[in-house]
Amino acid sequence: MSFSTLGLSPTLLRALAGLNYTQPTPVQAAAIPLILAGRDVLASAETGSGKTAAFCLPILQMLAAVPSNRPRRVRALILVPTRELAVQIGEVARQLALQVAPELKVTVVFGGVSINPQMMGLRSGTDWVVATPGRLLDLIDHNALDLSAVQTLVLDEADRLLDLGFDEELKRILALLPARRQNLFFSATLPAPVQSLAAGLLQSPARVEVLPEVLEISAIAQLVIEVDSSRRTQLLRHLIEQRKWSRVLVFVATKHAAEMVADKLRKVGLEAEPFHGELSQGKRTQVLLDFKNSDVKVVIATDVAARGLDVALLPVVVNYDLPRSAVDYVHRIGRTGRAGESGLAVSFVSPATEAHFRLIEKRQGLSVPREQVAGFEPTDVAPVLAATESRSAAGESTGGIKGKRPSKKDKLRAAAQQTNGEDA
Repeated sequence: MSFSTLGLSPTLLRALAGLNYTQPTPVQAAAIPLILAGRDVLASAETGSGKTAAFCLPILQMLAAVPSNRPRRVRALILVPTRELAVQIGEVARQLALQVAPELKVTVVFGGVSINPQMMGLRSGTDWVVATPGRLLDLIDHNALDLSAVQTLVLDEADRLLDLGFDEELKRILALLPARRQNLFFSATLPAPVQSLAAGLLQSPARVEVLPEVLEISAIAQLVIEVDSSRRTQLLRHLIEQRKWSRVLVFVATKHAAEMVADKLRKVGLEAEPFHGELSQGKRTQVLLDFKNSDVKVVIATDVAARGLDVALLPVVVNYDLPRSAVDYVHRIGRTGRAGESGLAVSFVSPATEAHFRLIEKRQGLSVPREQVAGFEPTDVAPVLAATESRSAAGESTGGIKGKRPSKKDKLRAAAQQTNGEDA
C-alpha cells in the first residue's frame, strides 16, 4: 500500500516524497481515510507506530483546503501529556505545513517555562495548537486563546493524560469546545477510565487497532543480566566501556535515582545527565539536544522519557530499575530499534526482582535470555516468603480478612520497590 491510495492531495503526496515518507504504517493506512471522511476515530496505537503522521496529515489537508481566517482562530487542537511529546508533534506539524501550506501557523504550548513569550506568540492568532492541558487552560484564563472555532480535537496518549491526573483539566477544556467537531482519540492502552472518557467524547467512532508491541520489539534484541542490586552502577559503567556503547538511555524508578546514578557515572569520567519531570524545561530540552548530538553519552531517565522520546539511531536501552508493568516495559524498550533499525534492550535483574521480571515475560509472551557478567555474578538470595504464605502453601489456614492480604502483584511490586531504593 502507498500513501497515494489513502485520499491525500497531490500536493501533500509530493511533500511526503520529499520528506522520505515511503509507505504508510498500519495505523496511518487505517486512520487517514477515516479522518479525511470526517469520522470520529478511537485508535489503539503506541508512540513509535507512526500515529503522529496518522492524524497530522489529514488535519493538514483539511486546514489547507480552507484559507486561513483573519484574524486566525484555532481550528485544530492536539492535547498531549508531556512537554517532549508536544514539541515532537509540533515539529512534525510545522515540517509538513511548511511544504504544503506555509501560511498555516502551528503553535506549541506547554508548562515549565514562562507564559509570557507564548502569550506574545498568540497575539496574531494561530490555526493549529499542540498543548499540554494545564498550560492551555492558563492561556485561556489569560484570554490568549479561544477554542470556540475548533473543528478537530486530538487526544494523544490518552491513557497517560489520565495517569498524570489531567482528568479535571480535560473536562474544563471539553466544555469550552464547540459541540460540532471531529474527535480523534489515540491511546496505547484502553483501561476502564480511558474507555469511559472515549464513550463520552466520541460519536459513533471508527475503531483502529494495531499491535505495535509485537511489531516494535521484533527488531530489538532483549537480554537480562543477572546482578545484585548493589552493583548495578558498577556493571553499567563496565558495560558502557567494555561493549563500547556510543549512547545509552537508562531507566530508573525515581528522580533521586536518576540524579544519583548520573552523578556516580560523571565521577568516573562518563558524560551522563539525569532526565526527570522536576528538571526545568530548559534543562530537559538541553539534555535531549546534547544526547541526540552525542555530546552526552548516557541519560538516566524516569518514565517521563518512556513515551514521546524519539532519539534517532539510539543503540541501547537499559532497565536499571524494572518497570512496574509489562506495558511500561514495552514503552521503555521501544525507544531503541525504531524506524527499521536494530536495537538492544538490557534489563538488570536481581534475585529479588526475578519474580517480577518473570511476570513481565508472562504478560508479554516473552522468554528473554539470561546471562551473567564475569566479576558481577549475583550472590544475594531471593526474599523468603512470609510465614503466613509458607503455612498457606502447606495447606494450613491463614485466616485474615478477605481482600486485606496483599496480592501476588502487590508483593512483587513491594519487592521491586525495596530493591529500587537500595544504593547502587
